[in-house]
Amino acid sequence: MKNVKIKSTRVLLAVIYIPVAFVLAFAPVKTNKPNALSSEELLEEVNSSVQFISPDDVADRIIKQDPFLQLIDVRTPEEFEKFSLPGAINIPLAQLLSDEYAYILNQSDYINVYYSNGTVFASQAWLLTRMKGYENNYVLMGGLNYWAETIMNPEAPSSTSPNEEVAKYNFRKGASQVLGGGATENDSAATSILAAPKPPIKKNTQRKRVQGGC
Repeated sequence: MKNVKIKSTRVLLAVIYIPVAFVLAFAPVKTNKPNALSSEELLEEVNSSVQFISPDDVADRIIKQDPFLQLIDVRTPEEFEKFSLPGAINIPLAQLLSDEYAYILNQSDYINVYYSNGTVFASQAWLLTRMKGYENNYVLMGGLNYWAETIMNPEAPSSTSPNEEVAKYNFRKGASQVLGGGATENDSAATSILAAPKPPIKKNTQRKRVQGGC
């Protein structure tokens, strides 16, 4: 079982790393940046999964209208137009390293959360920006597929489930109603969430690296 787990981990890392190598081959990245990570530091963060943020945490921040949450959809514009999370902006993965978006990704005001349908493209986005030394960037755990499963269509717990599971289900059910599962155009809560103002983003020019993860 241990060998199988190690093999699965290597396969997952290969899926994330190999496409990024091709992206970097065609998108020049400055390597002498003060916050850039060494390969050992980057690998340590990948293995510890510090880049992931749960759908429950994201849903809670949206409902509470956290002005410092910035959702970044790294899918294609066509996919983004069909469906996106409330308040999200679209930065396709292929354009992520464009100077046009540097001020959004390299800053200290927002908590940037990348998402895609699964986790592969979002993880690649996190890896690319982390390699450049950018912080405050995370990946939505499981992507939109897991979001739909846990937040938009939560499974009701059994009658013997512990109180924690019941409370989690009740939160998800309520979040589903506010975030689209049962909200209408006249739902004031949903409307206020979509229109919640955000502070201006300031580019982070001098930052010290945080030791020991996020």
